[in-house]
Amino acid sequence: MRKDFGAKAVLYPMPVLIIGTYDENGVPDAMNAAWGGISEETQISICVSETHKTVKNILGRKAFTVSFADADNAIAADYVGIVSGNDVADKIKKAGWTAVGSANVDAPLFEQLPVALECRMISYDEESCRLVGEIVNVCADERVLTDGKIDLSKFRPITYDPVNHDYLPLGDKVGKAFSDGLKLK
Repeated sequence: MRKDFGAKAVLYPMPVLIIGTYDENGVPDAMNAAWGGISEETQISICVSETHKTVKNILGRKAFTVSFADADNAIAADYVGIVSGNDVADKIKKAGWTAVGSANVDAPLFEQLPVALECRMISYDEESCRLVGEIVNVCADERVLTDGKIDLSKFRPITYDPVNHDYLPLGDKVGKAFSDGLKLK
């Protein structure tokens, strides 16, 4: 038997995306966003309302980074999501993160967040709140690599549970994509 919950924003896993920008004075800012994902081969789409300082920053600089929150940074990731850059001038310092300039776009990377997308703004629609970015580079700190590839067991990205409002690490490997299903052919 199933229970109906009606139309809700529920998707599993829901990413914990940290959008990094510079403001008009070059001060780094970050916000936590969960409603986003890959929308084309080298594009990301994120739903973020125009009231966020992040959107103002992106519209001004035409660039942003998207880091993936990990288990080691869950508290700081939540903090940048509940505190507005419109109210707190330097959220990054309070979060305990170190911002460094991206070599590929006019936006900051955060040393404590090991995996990030560096993006140029393609479009922003105020009505739908849909931000679309071109992914110009994916970068990862060597501490989360094994044999030159991102290793989720070292990275430990977290997902947001929109029903219980929890952050959970992604779990153990359960299979091999594009391979295991061949057993049923």
